[in-house]
Amino acid sequence: MEIAEAKQATTIYLAGDSTVTDQETFPYAGWGQMLPLYLKADAAVDNRAKSGRSSRSFMNEGRLAAILEQIKPNDYLWIQFGHNDQKPDAERATEPFGSYKEMLAVYVEEARARGAIPVLITPVHRRKFDAEGRIVDTHGDYLLGMKQLAAELDVPLIDLAAKSKAMYERLGDEPSKALFMWAYPGEFIHFPEGAQDDTHFQELGAIQIARLVAEGVRELALSPLHLYLKGL
Repeated sequence: MEIAEAKQATTIYLAGDSTVTDQETFPYAGWGQMLPLYLKADAAVDNRAKSGRSSRSFMNEGRLAAILEQIKPNDYLWIQFGHNDQKPDAERATEPFGSYKEMLAVYVEEARARGAIPVLITPVHRRKFDAEGRIVDTHGDYLLGMKQLAAELDVPLIDLAAKSKAMYERLGDEPSKALFMWAYPGEFIHFPEGAQDDTHFQELGAIQIARLVAEGVRELALSPLHLYLKGL
């Protein structure tokens, strides 16, 4: 079998955190890992997301610069941060209406300077229900900050927070555990004591979240990318 590079393919570069990244320990998975399931061969995914990173630390570690060295006109840069921007350490912390927006603006402007197309994606919700069966928003003003920036800079935005909230609430508290890294002791070899993780996904959850992202692309009619979607 001979493998040849498809030079005409559009590349989607992903900048994000552990909910997006290519996870290495089964059955953990990020939604970026499953995104190719919804794309035809005309589009390739280059997943640069990294666990534990915020909009600040991803940039300061040179990860954005590495993307910018390779990104081409008409490629995409998809950006989802927020989970770790909330952390109190100086390496990652940002302010929702200050440094968070400033950092995201750099991603947007640097992508556009190279003829690429930035897309902002609100951070996927954690699985946290209130007594009435509704999802508790743990991201707060970070969601508003990203939406403000999208409006100010006229950047396409996929509201993955809203989409994931609707899906979790539709499933309900107990059934939604199947999307996340909840496991009985002994169920998975790498987690002999089991797991109760309401932030990170099992493969099923990552597939479903990737589907929501693909739906967002279709709804935005991002051209020509929406033509490269498989049937949803």
